Amino acid sequence: MIQVKTTPNYTGVMICGDFHDFEALYDALHTIVGDEWEWEAYEGARLRVLGVCYDIRHALMGNRGVEFVENGLDHNKMRYLSIVGNDKNIYLVCNVLWPEILFVTMALNDFIKLYAKKQAKNNYNIFSDYRNVWDISITTVRSFQAAIANGLKETIPETSHNRVLKLINHDYAWSDHYATQYLDELNCDFIEMDKEKRLKSISIMAKRLAEKGREYQAVEKAVLDAARKYNCHMTDIKAPAEYPEDIEW
Repeated sequence: MIQVKTTPNYTGVMICGDFHDFEALYDALHTIVGDEWEWEAYEGARLRVLGVCYDIRHALMGNRGVEFVENGLDHNKMRYLSIVGNDKNIYLVCNVLWPEILFVTMALNDFIKLYAKKQAKNNYNIFSDYRNVWDISITTVRSFQAAIANGLKETIPETSHNRVLKLINHDYAWSDHYATQYLDELNCDFIEMDKEKRLKSISIMAKRLAEKGREYQAVEKAVLDAARKYNCHMTDIKAPAEYPEDIEW
């Protein structure tokens, strides 16, 4: 089962799970976001979800570290079951910045709706359609979102947690045509904060992402102007923000 918890310096979250958990999540995320340009308006958001998939894939390859987790088998249980071995399981891990994981959580709501609508074809009640009720990809991604929400709950005060949950859940399409260069700016700003300020700013990051205020609108305008100038898609425009080589998680 996938677990999500904040990193020691509140820079982001650590996603934990065994090999099969990570493999299932990787496959489900790829399925939910669809093929390249399948939903053109959501291509920027799709690439950010695939960025998380990139880290999950590298974790599966053993490139992101491991964590030892209690498996509930003490000495007496192992002796009774004739098991010789460790009382801990090996979990794979990978880290994702807080602004990034908040954005991905929100964007996944849109992709689940798009995917479910495609599956249900002409059925108006898409989530009660027999093709979606027990769909493994939807269930796996929803479980991942729930793990993120739980990690958030264990990190920030309850009042802030409730406010963030309201911000990151929308009844309408939200990540279409999103200028994800703004997310790069928030990520880099968040990295530059000290530990205490990061903790206080997690809910602020959610608010800035969700509300698309003046700062976002300025970035969006610059991206759209550049895309028109160079006759390219918004996703082809590189953000001026520079990520550090090393991040103190």
